[in-house]
Amino acid sequence: MPKVYMAMNGDIIHHGHINVVKEAAKLGDLTVGLLTDEAIAEYQRAPHLSFDQRKVLVENLKGVAQVVPQLSQDYKDNLEKLRPDFVVHGDDWKTSIQKGIRDRVVACLAQWGGKLVEVPYTKDASSRQLEQALRKLGTTPDVRRKALRQLLTLKRSIRVMEAHNGLTGLIVENAQAEVDGEVREYDAMWVSSLCDSTAKGKPDIELVDMTSRLDTINEILEVTTKPMILDGDTGGMVEHFVFNVRTLERLGVSAIIIEDKVGLKKNSLFGTDVVQTQDSPENFAEKIRSGKRAQVTEEFMIIARIESLILKAGMEDALSRAKTYIEAGADGIMIHSSQKSPDEIVEFLRRYRTELPHTVPVVVVPTSYNSITEAELQKAGANIVIYANHLIRSAYPAMMQTAKSILTHGRSKEVDDVAMPIKEIITLIPGEY
Repeated sequence: MPKVYMAMNGDIIHHGHINVVKEAAKLGDLTVGLLTDEAIAEYQRAPHLSFDQRKVLVENLKGVAQVVPQLSQDYKDNLEKLRPDFVVHGDDWKTSIQKGIRDRVVACLAQWGGKLVEVPYTKDASSRQLEQALRKLGTTPDVRRKALRQLLTLKRSIRVMEAHNGLTGLIVENAQAEVDGEVREYDAMWVSSLCDSTAKGKPDIELVDMTSRLDTINEILEVTTKPMILDGDTGGMVEHFVFNVRTLERLGVSAIIIEDKVGLKKNSLFGTDVVQTQDSPENFAEKIRSGKRAQVTEEFMIIARIESLILKAGMEDALSRAKTYIEAGADGIMIHSSQKSPDEIVEFLRRYRTELPHTVPVVVVPTSYNSITEAELQKAGANIVIYANHLIRSAYPAMMQTAKSILTHGRSKEVDDVAMPIKEIITLIPGEY
């Protein structure tokens, strides 16, 4: 019989998928390439069901002869191995974000005279629409809280963008881009004390207390489903920190990052230009231990942020502190730098991976050293890459430009080209319209 191949996610199966399977099975012996958990996590959130669970479901679809793993969005490896006569897919990918993947399938099939068969799109059958419908229903604190750890097991690196209110949370939740035929999106959101303070018109000196910050956290959690990492500044007094850990767990926050400084908080990117005092490794390690003892769940993460490179304490101090904090129970290490060059971060990552025998993830924040790419940071050993303040930094100049234009022209017509239509703003927010 002719050999037929189609790829499936298999996490959400609807009547459109069944229709494509039915048409594919008519052509011959159908093999389904089932995307692995890691492959799915590379272009969207981690699957609801594991690979083994999804495999059982797809194997039991009428017409499926066998199921094989597909290790990426790209079909190439499986197609060259199986050399099918037909590849079957819905015709909606001709104009969707998957067009680049389609083009590569066509080129691959041409090598042995294979044919792409595209089944007409089934009306009202879209995994993306179903996923969005599930997002509207929201998530539970337990599901969200464990999502970050799950992603760390599935992805080589995690991409995180800051959010400072409900609207920016929706941007992080929904933003997508096609790059070289692959779909990219953010895996999680970062709630920064700098951005939270700035959005409230306050200085970034821990003036905005945890009660106020919890308002922002709840505002974002209410309209999103992706995991959240909280910037916890210094963590405050140990006696307060342990209560805050339990509060964040209860809300469904996945992780808190606390920095090893004491005294009045000053933004790290000022470096030694302002007075900043680093805590002793022993004191900070005890804060980590206290937080870990206070945890109710296993999923919540306490990540230790090391300020040694910021405060010119040196690489040896940074590595020594990393070892101490890991021994105290830290679930991750964040290394920070205010240098324009990424060299010291890359050196830290290299030595961290070779000199410290562990698998504890490391977090980087390429704000000042932003010439380095995610791929390069991942290759060097970074597990989480945080874009810590870019939405608020880009929003301010745009809003100021609009405000000045209206003052200049005495009307708002001139800002039409840079402002979203009000109808789009209204429909951007989830609801029944």
